[in-house]
Amino acid sequence: MFPISLMLLPFPFVSAERKVSRGKTEKNPGRPLRVVPPPREVKPEVMRVSRRKRGAPSGATRRARAAGPVPLLSRRELNRALLQRQFLTERTPLGVPEVVEHLVGLQAQASNPPYVGLWTRMARFQLEDLTRLYTSRRVVRATLMRGTQHLVTARDFRGLRPMLQPVMDRAFNQSPYARALSGLELAEVVAEGRRLLEVEPLSNVELGRRLQARWPERAARALCFAVRNAESLVTVPPFGTWGVGGEVEFARAETWLGGQMGPAFSEDEVVLRYLRAFGPASVKDVQTWSGLRGVAEVVARLGTRLRTFRDESGVELFDVPDAPRPDGDSPVPVRFLPEFDNVLLAYADRARIISEEHRRRVFTINGIVRATVLVDGFVRGMWRVEREKTRATLCIEPFASISRADREALTDEALRLLACVASAFPTHDVRFARVS
Repeated sequence: MFPISLMLLPFPFVSAERKVSRGKTEKNPGRPLRVVPPPREVKPEVMRVSRRKRGAPSGATRRARAAGPVPLLSRRELNRALLQRQFLTERTPLGVPEVVEHLVGLQAQASNPPYVGLWTRMARFQLEDLTRLYTSRRVVRATLMRGTQHLVTARDFRGLRPMLQPVMDRAFNQSPYARALSGLELAEVVAEGRRLLEVEPLSNVELGRRLQARWPERAARALCFAVRNAESLVTVPPFGTWGVGGEVEFARAETWLGGQMGPAFSEDEVVLRYLRAFGPASVKDVQTWSGLRGVAEVVARLGTRLRTFRDESGVELFDVPDAPRPDGDSPVPVRFLPEFDNVLLAYADRARIISEEHRRRVFTINGIVRATVLVDGFVRGMWRVEREKTRATLCIEPFASISRADREALTDEALRLLACVASAFPTHDVRFARVS
């Protein structure tokens, strides 16, 4: 995971408190009583402005309330809506580009997770399907939402990356890298980095080393990340393909993809796409997923293009009207999610998919999000693949006891997964650990 990814934390929401001092009344016969004039009449339009400044509901919310009571969505109903929109209720026959665009990208902190994420969502998927698109430059791996690595189509990258530049700028300006370059003309650093990357792809280390040759008094890593923040860079294969690690190299998107970036997607469009893939969701959920600020204004601007709901805690949720919202008791299959899957990262409140108790086990202190098992739609354990000489074993660590039917379903699903990700091993096994 790149260090700049760790600097984007959920934005704090600070509620302002008004302090009202109440003076004590004292009798003072030596002074005449002050006559208090009657309250001044306030015009209706002034009253409306005052209420809005104090946090009154948005225009979209007021219109929804005027239409009738706001529907309540239970946690299970939110869970089922998420699973269906993520192709986790039924695998989709769509191709890789269509799935990646519907999901608005796949989290790609490591090379293998996007492959598993597609396998668990698609009716027909082979590892080479994604590798072929990646090496042919139809999909790219780059820094996007939340300042983290995502795999997106080239078409989406051209519009998403410029729209998210404020997110990148904020992350960089709040980082130690910006402080290390204080007083330096960053435009010159970026221009030099652009010149170097137009010649050939470079790793972080090599780009920093070449920049430091011109600015020897500055830290190489800080110089490198100044360029990575300002320039639209993509990861160059083979890094990012199945099973390939090592040092990452970056290229300028204009050079790698050909042509100019943009036009930038509108925030309205991206919020609507997020809701189609992850909704219903709150303003804070959208902000957590994207890193954008001002989402409340976007939601207000969308107005009647959205429906309004509330969750069990009373939090206001928004959704596109025609999106599926299944019954909370709808049966769902078991599923295996990869490390860093977006369904665990795309919300401020993750209760629709994972409990807080289980989140603390899945999310590690060093930023890793472990691979998880879904039973009845919720995270009920973790999994990993162990490889020996001729054997690949998928190990499941359940958080609670699992019924016999669910164990059999998990075993069948695990063997299908091993057939895809461990086809080189002649023997495949599934092992359940004791409940921990």
